[in-house]
Amino acid sequence: MRISARTQYALGAMLALATADRPVHAERIAASQEIPRRFCDNILLQLRRAGLLRSQRGPDGGYWLARPPGEIALADVIRVTEGAEQATRPFPRAAAPLAAIWERLRSHENALLSEITLADVVASGADHVGDGISGDGTSGDGAAGDGAARDGTSFTAASVASFTAGSPAASTAGSPAASTADAVDARPPAGSGKPTEPAE
Repeated sequence: MRISARTQYALGAMLALATADRPVHAERIAASQEIPRRFCDNILLQLRRAGLLRSQRGPDGGYWLARPPGEIALADVIRVTEGAEQATRPFPRAAAPLAAIWERLRSHENALLSEITLADVVASGADHVGDGISGDGTSGDGAAGDGAARDGTSFTAASVASFTAGSPAASTAGSPAASTADAVDARPPAGSGKPTEPAE
């Protein structure tokens, strides 16, 4: 799977919002993730139109996740920025078996990215100081907690850390949930208003 710079920026923006405790303005997101401002605005608009973000204008406005981090998988974000994956071309003669191998590879990639949520990634980096941002633009720590895979099994922070360390075989995906993360409210705080217009 090819992960473009656009997708990397989109994932960074979503993770920044997953660690925020209130709506965050686009300029803060762009600064914290080192995303060119115009590019960031475009990406945030695309994610909002896809239903992954909500926004509100005004000094108390900004962007926030449309669902809790534990309900947004990496695959959800990647599908928005990369679009539908193109089918591989037919392989002739001796190379024909490659088609099945490529299909298995894509299936494994999709399964993994569909299991890992934003909450899992945040929890795996909870001991990294200053990785997140709060609504006022200051640095903050990621929230701790383990995420649950879509099939009800647990894909824990330790699993993500193991995978990023190059040991995907150590993943605990498919094992019973070891712990449950506290629910994270994706709505803006009380008093911030209901409108969901594009944020400036």
